[in-house]
Amino acid sequence: MTVAPSEALTPSEYIVHHLGHFSTGHQSKIVDFSIINLDTIFWSVFAGIVGCLLMYLAARKATAGVPGRFQAFVEMVVEMVDDQAKGIVHGDRSFIAPLALTVFIWVALMNSLDFLPVDMFSSLFKLVGLDGIISHHRVVPTADLNGTMGIALGVLVLMLYYSFKIKGIGGFLHELVAAPFGIWLAPANLLLNIIEFAAKTVSLAMRLFGNMYAGELLFLLIALLGSTATAFGFVGHVIAGSIWAIFHILIVLLQAFIFMMLTLVYIGQAHEAH
Repeated sequence: MTVAPSEALTPSEYIVHHLGHFSTGHQSKIVDFSIINLDTIFWSVFAGIVGCLLMYLAARKATAGVPGRFQAFVEMVVEMVDDQAKGIVHGDRSFIAPLALTVFIWVALMNSLDFLPVDMFSSLFKLVGLDGIISHHRVVPTADLNGTMGIALGVLVLMLYYSFKIKGIGGFLHELVAAPFGIWLAPANLLLNIIEFAAKTVSLAMRLFGNMYAGELLFLLIALLGSTATAFGFVGHVIAGSIWAIFHILIVLLQAFIFMMLTLVYIGQAHEAH
């Protein structure tokens, strides 16, 4: 959702301000592991705790009789994820199906933070006198490439884990150098497989980041439209904000579903031999 931006900032300054992170330092390089985006970590953990709490409440209040609305919704989501896991992963799914459910709910909740008003926290910090300490703050962890790359790296670790577990160390190493062109082209096979793992990880992170970053940026542009001192600006702000918020619901859920599906696909591929 959007609210009108402060009149003290120009449009470009407003966008730059809202795209800045509350971090441990100023990042001047593309890659700098010494800087931590504290807002991304906080809201990622927050969404994870909320997701665990919701699942705990659903399991605790589950009944064998006619389910309530909340239980029916949770059962529908669980059944949907389990059906997808059955169709993709051929093997033991006792850990993978709950993992996919966790990924879907966690990513969906993190994406849903984009519906909070863009100026809510900056106004709140200013109200309580913390604007001098927390000068920048971003709420959506999935609109930060660091956040999505962290999740994607977790999926990469699981891909490697199941590759070793299912195929054994020898079988996995042999596949790295022998597939797809045969052992005689071992260097080329190894290079291609390394590129494949890297491409899966980067594309998984970039897809989610790109969609959520674009959605966040569009909310900021709509907020700027509402800051114009005209009736058209106000009406356009309300109409455009409402339409985009409704459409963004689909994006939020779709991106969570795609991330969950790709996680299943990549882990499922680890169960199969070339």
